[in-house]
Amino acid sequence: PEMQRSVTERMSLGNELRRAVERQELELHYQPIVDLANGHITKAETLLRWNHPERGYIGPDKFIPVAEDLGLMSKIGDWVFYQAAAMAKNLMEKRGPDLRDNPVQITINKSPRQFFTGNTHETWVGYLHQQGIPCESICIEITESLLMNDRPEVLQKLLKFHEAGIQLSLDDFGIGYSAMGYLKHFDIDYLKIDSSFVRGMEREPSDHAIVEAIIVMAHKLNIKVVAEGIETEQQRALLIEAGCDYGQGYLFSRPVPGNQFIDLVIR
Repeated sequence: PEMQRSVTERMSLGNELRRAVERQELELHYQPIVDLANGHITKAETLLRWNHPERGYIGPDKFIPVAEDLGLMSKIGDWVFYQAAAMAKNLMEKRGPDLRDNPVQITINKSPRQFFTGNTHETWVGYLHQQGIPCESICIEITESLLMNDRPEVLQKLLKFHEAGIQLSLDDFGIGYSAMGYLKHFDIDYLKIDSSFVRGMEREPSDHAIVEAIIVMAHKLNIKVVAEGIETEQQRALLIEAGCDYGQGYLFSRPVPGNQFIDLVIR
């Protein structure tokens, strides 16, 4: 009976998710990423939200797997991209011509399923060119699981994005296999240190050492480092001392709706 309820709930959620995409119930929130050297917001991660009219907030951990099973991720992923591109263009215009050569970069989490179908490496780049949006305004965030698939079409699409100027970020570095060959083979621009290591820096010498080692290794490979989950001033101080480039976490800001994010950037 419990399994039956789970299956029924999943089917119901899937049907409602299809309607949510059509009714535009999904929305993006943006979590600022700051340059640790000066505290300025230079990047942001997009986070997908679903405000169901009856169920209320439904977390992405619940509906993203359903979207992947139903084959909806390509449609949702395209929607996320166009929203992020619109935000990048909006910020570029609001900040004035003197800052247009230094755009705020919007990071998009791209599901592995999106790399196995479609031609976003062409349509996305073409859209950015058409709208006059620098490709450097967009960064695609991927996970190690995508790289481990070792499928030639994935490598080809990643290289096309990179050649166009769209940068690549590897999420949660340090908690998976963390094969060093990936960093060289796939031309990664950013590593994101998992928040579990950042939290442990204050009390665990081993976590502190791991974070320092990741930063040194990344810089040797000309890769920038983003630390996730920064919540205290001490964590920020330790990361600055270790030479980390960027920081993300509640110390700076929670994820906020688009209009609030614009206010944070241009204030």
